[in-house]
This record gives sequence, structure tokens and C-alpha cells, in this order.
Amino acid sequence: MITLYTAATPNGRKAPIMLEEVGLDYRVRPIDLSKNEQFEPDFLAIAPNNKIPAIVDEDAPGGPLAIFESGAILVYLAEKTGKLLPASGPGRYKTLEWTFWQVGGLGPMLGQLGFFAGRSKTKPPEAIERFTEEAARLFKVMETQLGRSAYLAGDAYSIADIASYAWTFAASTMIKQAAPAAWGDNPNIERWLKAVGERPAVVKGMGVPAAS
Repeated sequence: MITLYTAATPNGRKAPIMLEEVGLDYRVRPIDLSKNEQFEPDFLAIAPNNKIPAIVDEDAPGGPLAIFESGAILVYLAEKTGKLLPASGPGRYKTLEWTFWQVGGLGPMLGQLGFFAGRSKTKPPEAIERFTEEAARLFKVMETQLGRSAYLAGDAYSIADIASYAWTFAASTMIKQAAPAAWGDNPNIERWLKAVGERPAVVKGMGVPAAS
């Protein structure tokens, strides 16, 4: 059994989508970010960076294993099940390439844009312009890649798509309203969003944790 610690954020959606895709049994422990539960000692013992998601695999070899960071969780679950990440060869590294592209670029940039253009009380123009331009650049990279292949890492759905889906969905809805110049015309991304979003595991994972 895997215990999933998460919240209803784009990063928090990655792990439940993956768990649904690979068919592992898991239980959910919601972390209420509005109550700063991510700073509680019990959670920090699992995720010292006080961020969600995190998992504890009770059935790991050698005993329970705690893992934090969404990208690390995706790779771990893929290797545990032999699904959604090639075991070797060019396909493996292409998948890791696009997974880390999201973790190191798309997610952080959209997070900053969402804050400054949406939640910030001051709406600083320089910050909004900076992150709007970078988001638009990243979506151009993504649009070009998805013009070459059905999915981010090639013709097969993978952890790279899971990593990017929830953030891209958020950009196509909430962030698009706050900073429309970041989105642009992206028919390949729109096609990919529809294909990924219709997967039963994605539909279910996007609802975890359930609204209280």
C-alpha cells in the first residue's frame, strides 16, 4: 500500500494520476496548505522541503520508503511497475528529458506567473511581463514538440505527459484568464490536452484529493 500526501494543486495532481495509471493501491492523506499542514513535524519527516506531493511506499524492499518531489515520485512509480518509462535506450532519456523540462521550467514559471498575475495584491508589471514572456516561450517549445509527435516524449504516453498535464490544464483555464498573452495559439497543445484529459486515470487522478 502507498500513502499519498497531496493537495489540489497542479503539482499535487501528478502523483494521483500516476497511481491511477499504473494501478497501484493507495490511500490519500490530504495536506491542507491553507492551514500550513505542510509544516507539521510528521509531514516534514516525509517531505523535508515542506512541499506536496509525497508518498510512503509501505511495501518497498527493505521497509517503508518515503519519497518527495513530484518528478522523483513519477520515476519511482514507473520503475516500480515497469510502466510509462522505458527501462533503457533513447526512449528512456527522451522521456526523462521532457519530464525534467516540466519540473525545472514549465511548472516553476507558470507558478510564478499565476502568483504575480493572479494572486498578488500588487500585480507588479515587470514580474508579470517577465513570466508571461517565459511562459509563452515554453508553450512554443511544447507546441513545436507536439507537432512532431502525439505525446511529449514521442508516440507513446509517458510520465512526461503526466508531469505536464495538470500545469498545462491550469494554464489553459485560470492562468489564461489572468495572463492571456502567455497562451497564444496552440492547436497541438489543445489536441494533446484533450487526448490526455480523456484518459480515465487522468479524470480520476485530477479529482484527488476529493473536495471536502
